[in-house]
Amino acid sequence: MVRGLDHIVVAVKDLDAAGRAYAELGFTVTPENRHPWGTANRLIQVDGFFIELLSVADASLIEEPAVKHFSFGAFNRDFLSQREGASMLVLESKGAAEDRDAFLKSGLDLYEPFSFERTAHLKDGSTASVAFDLTILNNPLSPQIGYFTCFNKYPENFWKQDFQTHANGARTVQTVYMLAEDPSDHHEFLGAFAGQREMRATSLGLELETPRGKVFVISPAGYKSLVGEAAANAVVGDLPLLVALEFECDCLDATRIVPANELFGLTIVLKPAKEHK
Repeated sequence: MVRGLDHIVVAVKDLDAAGRAYAELGFTVTPENRHPWGTANRLIQVDGFFIELLSVADASLIEEPAVKHFSFGAFNRDFLSQREGASMLVLESKGAAEDRDAFLKSGLDLYEPFSFERTAHLKDGSTASVAFDLTILNNPLSPQIGYFTCFNKYPENFWKQDFQTHANGARTVQTVYMLAEDPSDHHEFLGAFAGQREMRATSLGLELETPRGKVFVISPAGYKSLVGEAAANAVVGDLPLLVALEFECDCLDATRIVPANELFGLTIVLKPAKEHK
């Protein structure tokens, strides 16, 4: 199967401050949820995609990684020791077993299967159970980025229209931008990860279209030409990195770009919906 974008994890040091910043941009942000391994999150949902703002809530609960055993908490803790920003790229799943089989056939390096359940806090103050099966991959070409597919066991408890209604009119994810010195280096891995070998090569980089949004692996010069000098200069860390996320919004007349140094390490691009341009 060809896998669409599911979500990105944005690691932040102050979860409440990050939630306020996104709310000030016109996004609806969920209440805080806790993971059993010591992290907490708040989410921003659009149609079939979400941002997971994530922080370390209780470092004492974090389990250390081992060979073939991935520690979600430790990965993001270690990421935050270097910088804030987008730490993980996540694609949708129709089933963990199917993903695992496809990835192994493609020669990808996998961690042990991982499943978990947590309590979701809803807008009206009630709670619901949500659960996920994760298929986590290792990519030696970009060790500072985590990759996994996410099978949502109870989507009816997770996706809520109240959380998908935003004052800025955001409704769909358009593009995840990955910055790389040589975008072509990432063709093989990303093609196998997404189940989509066909990509569009341009002078700026590689464009991988998925059923939900696009992954654009872009060179530094190409990125600067698209987002401008302020956002390009806000990039911190060794490449490759996940640097920007673009949404289509109903309520905008002009594109707005909020650089990463003003928004916890991730540049956000808000573009007017096509019919409103």
